[in-house]
Amino acid sequence: MLRTKSSLSTWIQEINMKWLVLLGLVAFSECIVKIPLRRLKTMRNVVSGKNMLNNFLKEHAYSLSQISFRGSNLTTHPLRNIKDLVYVGRITIGTPPQEFQVVFDTGSSDLWVPSDFCTSPACSTHVRFRHLQSSTFRLTNKTFRITYGSGRMKGVVVHDTVRIGNLVSTDQPFGLSVEEYGFEGRIYDGVLGLNYPNISFSGAIPIFDKLKNQGAISEPVFAFYLSKDEREGSVVMFGGVDHRYYEGELNWVPLIQAGDWSVHMDRISIERKIIACSDGCKALVDTGTSDIVGPRRLVNNIHRLIGAIPRGSEHYVPCSEVNTLPSIVFTINGINYPVPGRAYILKDDRGRCYTTFQENRVSSSTETWYLGDVFLRLYFSVFDRGNDRIGLARAV
Repeated sequence: MLRTKSSLSTWIQEINMKWLVLLGLVAFSECIVKIPLRRLKTMRNVVSGKNMLNNFLKEHAYSLSQISFRGSNLTTHPLRNIKDLVYVGRITIGTPPQEFQVVFDTGSSDLWVPSDFCTSPACSTHVRFRHLQSSTFRLTNKTFRITYGSGRMKGVVVHDTVRIGNLVSTDQPFGLSVEEYGFEGRIYDGVLGLNYPNISFSGAIPIFDKLKNQGAISEPVFAFYLSKDEREGSVVMFGGVDHRYYEGELNWVPLIQAGDWSVHMDRISIERKIIACSDGCKALVDTGTSDIVGPRRLVNNIHRLIGAIPRGSEHYVPCSEVNTLPSIVFTINGINYPVPGRAYILKDDRGRCYTTFQENRVSSSTETWYLGDVFLRLYFSVFDRGNDRIGLARAV
């Protein structure tokens, strides 16, 4: 049942009458906050994957990269990966804290979780924020809507204390959903946007910006290491970069313009033959996207070149041929970033091998690609707000 505008206004008025705000001041120390992400997998692989990364880190003495000037305190917090498709992390909201699993999404700017007043079926299967149980909760009368590639939501802007590991943002504005569509069956509860504030649909200051403005992080930088090959150890780190998670040097790519995590891509090729982005194109580095997404015509051409066969909404290849498929090379700022077949082919629940190239359902006047988790599992990524650039290096 859809909630009407009048019922939502009544709810806001009732809560405003009931609640006063308790604001707290939290002293922050300069630090890198590193949040490990964990992939779901079978138990027989847990010990093997975990030990492989831990042994590597033990063999390499800790030191910060060239852009981590201050703060060597590392705070880790366990998170999860869902079916090798989405990387999510734990945050808490409210006083006392209530726990939520969210997608750390560089493609959007808003933080939101389900509300206790959401009656959509999707909300009933997720953790909902119980505002009456938080002494630091504050309501506003502002509503907003967001449409994603996978669904849409309607929410109201509220304020409360939000924690990401040891990072604490008091009186943080965020969204509580009152309607959700397309999120049924998804294990994560909400989304934590890490894009620039100018694309926020709610108009609320993103949590990264608020933490930066409060001096809670030493550098205006965050970075992702997304594990691959059934290993654990994925992390998102705030305030600097831990260079143990990548090989060689970071290759810095300037943003097309400040305000969005998009860069200019030179071309896409197979065996030195250009197959897409022939005149240069736009690429969004998007941790909230599972696949590599592009224009329909060009994605269909890639499927044709690798011999993928359509079946339903997916394109499949024989699993015996995965290791013989050609690498698809993305050239960005003069640097080649190859993605081999074993990276762009995944297995579904029935053991069939499908490609992770998907068509963009939203039309664009210019050729645009989304480099999602398939790409970012191979390449450690650094998002530098201070210099409006993205750093890429081969992940360990």
